[in-house]
Amino acid sequence: MRFHPIARLLGFLLIVLAAAMSTSLFWSWWLDDAAATIVAFVAATGVTAGCGGALLYLGRGSDTIIYHREALFIVGVSWLLLGVFGGLPYLFDGAFDNPADAYFEAISGFTTTGSTVLTDIEGISAGLHWWRGMTHWLGGMGIIVLFLAIFPRLGAGGKLLFKSEVPGPITEGLKPKIRETSWALYRIYFGLTVLLAVILYALGPNATDVDAQHLSPNAEMDAHNALIHAMATMATGGFSTLNASSAGFGSAAIDVVLTIFMALAGVNFGLYYLALRGGYKRALRDGELWAYVVIIAIATVIITFNIWGTGVPGTPDAAKHETLLSSLRYAAFQVSSVVTTTGFGTDNFDLYPPMSKLILVFLMFSGGMAGSTAGGIKVFRIMVVWKAILHEVKKVVRPSSIHVIKISGRPIDREIVLGILSFFALSLLVFTAASVYMAFLGLDIVTATTSVAATLFNIGPGLNRVGSIESFAFIPSSGKMVLSFCMIMGRLEFYAILALMLPDFWRD
Repeated sequence: MRFHPIARLLGFLLIVLAAAMSTSLFWSWWLDDAAATIVAFVAATGVTAGCGGALLYLGRGSDTIIYHREALFIVGVSWLLLGVFGGLPYLFDGAFDNPADAYFEAISGFTTTGSTVLTDIEGISAGLHWWRGMTHWLGGMGIIVLFLAIFPRLGAGGKLLFKSEVPGPITEGLKPKIRETSWALYRIYFGLTVLLAVILYALGPNATDVDAQHLSPNAEMDAHNALIHAMATMATGGFSTLNASSAGFGSAAIDVVLTIFMALAGVNFGLYYLALRGGYKRALRDGELWAYVVIIAIATVIITFNIWGTGVPGTPDAAKHETLLSSLRYAAFQVSSVVTTTGFGTDNFDLYPPMSKLILVFLMFSGGMAGSTAGGIKVFRIMVVWKAILHEVKKVVRPSSIHVIKISGRPIDREIVLGILSFFALSLLVFTAASVYMAFLGLDIVTATTSVAATLFNIGPGLNRVGSIESFAFIPSSGKMVLSFCMIMGRLEFYAILALMLPDFWRD
């Protein structure tokens, strides 16, 4: 493995990260943060840029062509470094004094998990709020994908870098060159983010809500909040500026808009590109898209009727579910938030009836579509596994018949099927091991298992002590580091990071 080109590319990645971090300086100045916050971001940006510059110096004179093992190494190490340097603003600004907390918060942002160890979200500076949103937005489509869009020549390793970070089993280039593909994805991503921010800002001063009295005082959807919530929505991350999450705005209109855009963020961005190029009919025929829509629709209908009229009379939760329309509003929001693994909350679904909670847990695991910014297993994989099971059942009935697994009328290669089955087995293995460790730390079984599920599949909230209105602050530092590693493995879908642990990887 050649370390000079690796050092050069990692250095360039840190320079890109430092440039993104520096935008928080403007935000802090604009919103009148304390001088200490501005100094903290100057220091964090300086350290990140300095380390990036040192790596660039070490890799001076080398080319940027990389190969298979080098690409895997860059992907794995890049994500480990993102937590280290991305956590510096939290430490320097005083939000945390424990490096494990800062690392967890940064990794949660970059992986778009949305779990937090902050107990008073509204108590941090405006600059840190912007940085939290920026980590989401960079991680949603992938900071390495942005890096690929900027860097012109990477050789054969460029495609592996792309495939390692774009979520889902199907990540073929939309254009002949990976750089063009990366730019195409980011243009769509940027456009949807700006559109959502404009809509949220337009709704902010005028939005009204029949339930507003239960959430008073309501926060204002100003430009600051609109941009950060737009970034968190399109990245399906869920970091809010409010302790009450998006419920703090007390707006039915904002809830509806966020519900729609969260669902849109869970769609394969390749279909948006296809539709924009005139292939909207082909995009609408996509089998995974219809499965995704049907899952959302069925879950929303069942939960709406299941929570209608529930709750202790006279309480805010009961008021939310008094009518069928208000029950639909809250059910649709929670379904969209959970299935896309965004993690915004307008309702405490830990208090829902058992059937609704069970459906939401299933949605946590299923996630959005392959090629979207959503986490989870992905609808495509579930479809393939389901058809593989039917395939095996049919073989029992007619052993001599030949059956081909197809999605959207296209046959699925046997290697893809085996890869997906291996993914399920590996997910179960890692989930079990991490859950046992969290239980060893003293967490109850529901908290232990859902904290792992929430981080491993980049969901955000779990149940019980890590529920939708709770934080992960109480978990010991070792547990936070394990969960941080789960977030990275889930974001990279295991193989890219686990490959670094194999002795064969380090042999020439």
